[in-house]
Amino acid sequence: MATWQGWQRFATTPPPQPPAPGEPARSNEERLAYHSVFVMVRTPAIDTLTTGVRTLMILGRHQQTTARPSLIVTGPATGGKTTALLHVGRACHLAHIQRDPPPATSTHTPVPVAYVLVPPGATAKALATKFARYLGIPVTTRMTQAQITDAVCHTYNRAGVRLVLIDEIHRLNPRTTTGAETADLLKDLTERIGATFVYAGIDVTTTALFSKVRGAQPAGRASLVECGAFPAPLGTRKPFRELIAGGEAALGLRAHRAGTLSPTPPTSTKGPRAGSGA
Repeated sequence: MATWQGWQRFATTPPPQPPAPGEPARSNEERLAYHSVFVMVRTPAIDTLTTGVRTLMILGRHQQTTARPSLIVTGPATGGKTTALLHVGRACHLAHIQRDPPPATSTHTPVPVAYVLVPPGATAKALATKFARYLGIPVTTRMTQAQITDAVCHTYNRAGVRLVLIDEIHRLNPRTTTGAETADLLKDLTERIGATFVYAGIDVTTTALFSKVRGAQPAGRASLVECGAFPAPLGTRKPFRELIAGGEAALGLRAHRAGTLSPTPPTSTKGPRAGSGA
């Protein structure tokens, strides 16, 4: 998904569907293939991120003079950050092409979303090249970082990119010279590209990337979305039970009995039960 063609294929490919009632039994190979991809179960973090992205994208349309507000998705490893990022990106992509489809005679394909993966130890030039590679912008070894950045900003704005997703942001370390230059590049991009930026990384709020003097400005413009342990109760909801129930409902096992993993809690009754000795 680090290229536009790959992202478009991901965003427009229908997600896997759980076995439908009465559907012929799937082979073991089909079951393994299904479970290797599996379905996406909505979580409180995904709901929060979805609402936040929609709000900031609307606000960002009317902000022209400074960098637009952004979002930071943070949490422990395997906490669902990338899953949330990809779900919101796919929803934005599909909503955009449904709302503003290109004319039938147009050869221009809408590019509403960009997804960039930060490489380990990325330099500013290497990260700028990643942005360029996503849209197939030609880059030569003789080009300077400034030249690549100019080409990226011009092409992204012309292509109409509205949402930029930056994953593995914790790989940047602004305490080093290389990391500081790369962090400055991101700030420059947020001010020159007319899009909403969403960052995701492992516990990024505890790193220097969004703290200390250099990180104070981007952190001040960003809203935080936490991905982590599921609370048992959340108001009237029970997110952890909902997660288990959603996952169980999507299972495609041959001899699984529904309700094994998420049994319906017993209905409470008033007064002592007969024979309870109360």
